[in-house]
Amino acid sequence: MNEVLFHLAFPIHDRLAAKRFYVDGLGCTLGRESERAVTFGLAGHQLVAHLVDEPQAQRGIYPRHFGLVFLTKAQWQEFADRARSKGLAFYQQPRVRFPGTRIEHHTYFLQDPSDNLLEFKYYTHESAIFGERDVPEVGDSHEPR
Repeated sequence: MNEVLFHLAFPIHDRLAAKRFYVDGLGCTLGRESERAVTFGLAGHQLVAHLVDEPQAQRGIYPRHFGLVFLTKAQWQEFADRARSKGLAFYQQPRVRFPGTRIEHHTYFLQDPSDNLLEFKYYTHESAIFGERDVPEVGDSHEPR
């Protein structure tokens, strides 16, 4: 499974606003689209935004969000700088989670026009991406806004 792409479908309430956010804001490539859906490429992966009449509101970052894990802090910072320069809405400003531990990571959350949350992170220790199984923390026990 070396050459596979990840696919994610998610709800939106405004197709044109989604295109502005994902293409103009995040720099996604634009794929196929219809009146009810639009396809984007994000870091080589496929996102499909489906128009819904009444999106369900989510309170906080759990249980649903998606995003990217950067392998260098410079890439993570460049993406944050782009988001700021494009005027994208930060749901959570850049911060460090679990500082001083093996799962320390830098993170920020963006909010798209349909209130979907996107997380962008960089792990100080790459082993924390899929490893460090003996560390019991996943996510925050309390959610800062």
